[in-house]
Amino acid sequence: MTTSYPPVSPDVDLPEAETANDFPRPNIRQGRSFAREMLETVLLIAAIYAFVNLATARFVVDGHSMLPNFTTDQFIIVSRLSYILGDPRRGDVVVFHYPLQSDRDFIKRIIGLPGETVTIQDGRVYIDGRLIEEPYIENFCRGKSCDGEWVVGPHEYFVLGDNRGASKDSQDFGPVDRKYIVGRAFVRYWPPPDWGLISHWKFDGQGAPLPTITPTYTPSPTPTATPPIPTDNLFYLPSPVPTVTSFPYQPDWGY
Repeated sequence: MTTSYPPVSPDVDLPEAETANDFPRPNIRQGRSFAREMLETVLLIAAIYAFVNLATARFVVDGHSMLPNFTTDQFIIVSRLSYILGDPRRGDVVVFHYPLQSDRDFIKRIIGLPGETVTIQDGRVYIDGRLIEEPYIENFCRGKSCDGEWVVGPHEYFVLGDNRGASKDSQDFGPVDRKYIVGRAFVRYWPPPDWGLISHWKFDGQGAPLPTITPTYTPSPTPTATPPIPTDNLFYLPSPVPTVTSFPYQPDWGY
């Protein structure tokens, strides 16, 4: 017995076999683009970080030598680029390596420039014989210990602390060579209430001249002849009676 099958119409669509080309393929170009963007971002951040560290330096103020303008635990940013195209100016607040110990850094104000003569008399500063006004100072250092005269050599700068009576500066170790200067302080960024740009005083150089001190001469009085003492009826006065203190002396130590 023969089995018969219904005729197949050529218009009937048969399901096609699935192949590997029918599955979605990952976008390789998109993945490579994302990785490239990430790499470029990392390189950009690294370049910015390197530039910032080359162009600036960050320091913490420690000590009282710059009072009242800088206080302990203030964080400041110093520009290393300030003096690449120009020279330090009088009044600039700078950070420099201590010439006698290069791993220590000081913050001071530039007062004397190369070739100038700096004179301190009665606590006031004279540049080449002319007084400079310093309104940023509250208390000038009075007394002979603060007075003196210094000649600033080529490529050197005379630096002083704003708190003159409590500052170790060019009065102690002399002018500072330019090669030791790290840069110019320009921003305080901590604590928040102190945040802001650092102002640098500008001098006009029109101060009063250095006063001259003329020693006065007082001639000794002309000695006069002593009249002779009579030898008759002589008597002697007793020496002064010493006074006795009823309580022991205690020095005042300033407490």
